[in-house]
Amino acid sequence: MSYPDYPSKWLEIAIKEFSKLPGIGAKTAFRLLMHILRQNKEQIIILSNSLKDLAENIKYCKICCSISDNNVCNICSNTSRDTSIICVVEDVNDLFAIERTKQYNGLYHVLNGLISPIEGISPSQLTISVLEDRIKKENIQEIIFALSATVEADTTAYYIYKKLYAINNNIKFTTIAKGISVGNELEYTDELTLARSIKNRLIFS
Repeated sequence: MSYPDYPSKWLEIAIKEFSKLPGIGAKTAFRLLMHILRQNKEQIIILSNSLKDLAENIKYCKICCSISDNNVCNICSNTSRDTSIICVVEDVNDLFAIERTKQYNGLYHVLNGLISPIEGISPSQLTISVLEDRIKKENIQEIIFALSATVEADTTAYYIYKKLYAINNNIKFTTIAKGISVGNELEYTDELTLARSIKNRLIFS
């Protein structure tokens, strides 16, 4: 079904927007929107307003770059966390996955992506410069690379390692143990495997 075949221009516009989401094609977008349209109008408006509120009010932590309701997130503002360790993750999904294991009590840094020349993602598009500033200002003793087992993740970790080592070569660099299958994304790894990977982390080299 091509876009001109839809019975409503408003449906067509919504399908085009939904199709921009990762993993959502036109057919899936159509099914989702038809499900939404079967709800009463008040529920649809609540959904619409929640997305509007998200766009207008969500913030990014000025320290770790995670999403937050405030300028500093709950983790970075928690005085019981170990401030000498930073766990570097690709995105907020991975941060949540590690938090669910309850095996880590340090801080985080969210890259919001990985270096990928094929996809046109360069280091300048990530939050690496913010991490560099943290290393200069904070008393960091260990950096943990908690990234997926992919070529892009390995490239990103090595790039960051070279950058941060040049700033402070006394920092201990580690990576989560490879109980995670090659090619797997961190957020889909079961909690037990992820917990062991954090606990039994290895020296990064």
